[in-house]
Amino acid sequence: MAAPAGTQLILPETHSMKKAVSLVNAVDTGRFPRLLTRILQKLHLKTENSFSEEEEEKLQAAFSLEKQDLHLVLETISFILEQAVYHNVKPVVLQQQLENVHLSQDKAEAFASAWASMGQDTVEKFRQRILAPQKLETIGWQLNLQMAQSNQAKLKSPQAVLELGVSNEDSKNLEKVCMEFNHKELFEFYNKLETMQAQLDSLM
Repeated sequence: MAAPAGTQLILPETHSMKKAVSLVNAVDTGRFPRLLTRILQKLHLKTENSFSEEEEEKLQAAFSLEKQDLHLVLETISFILEQAVYHNVKPVVLQQQLENVHLSQDKAEAFASAWASMGQDTVEKFRQRILAPQKLETIGWQLNLQMAQSNQAKLKSPQAVLELGVSNEDSKNLEKVCMEFNHKELFEFYNKLETMQAQLDSLM
C-alpha cells in the first residue's frame, strides 16, 4: 500500500543507479517522455513486461544502447516510479530527488511531468491490485509413484501433486501453481480445508 502523500523519497546512489543515471542522461530527450508514459501505463502489471522483445530491439537502435544497458535503464526507471508509487510523492519532490542523484534537469523534469499527469492514476491501480486477490480457475491433480531401486521395485515415496490454475485482473494469462504433498502433508491440508468449509457453511 502506498505511503501517505509527502513521505520523503530517498533514491540510493548505488553503482547500478549511477550507471543507469549516466545512460538515461544520454538518452534522446525528445523520445524520453514516451518511454516514461509506456512504463507508467504498465507499471502495475506484475506478469507483463512493458515492452516486447521486438520493441526492445527497436529501443536499442533508437537509443544506441546495448541490450544489457537498455535493461538497466528500463529496470531503473521502473524502480524509481515504483518508489514514487510507494511514497506517493509530489512531482516536485520526485524531480528534486532525481536531480540529487545527478539526473539531468531535462530528464528529471520529464519524470515530474509524467508523474504529475499519471501518478495518481498509477497509485490507484496499485491499490486495486493489492485489493484484488488471485482467482482460482482450475484444479488438477496427479499421483507420482517413485519406485525404490531394487529388483522387487517396492513402493518408496508416493507424492500427490496438486495443480491450481489462478488468474488476476492484471493479466488474462492463467498462472499454474503446483504443490507437492506426501501422505502426512496431504492429510493435514485436507483437515484444514475441512475446517475452512465448516466455517464457510456456518456463515451461509
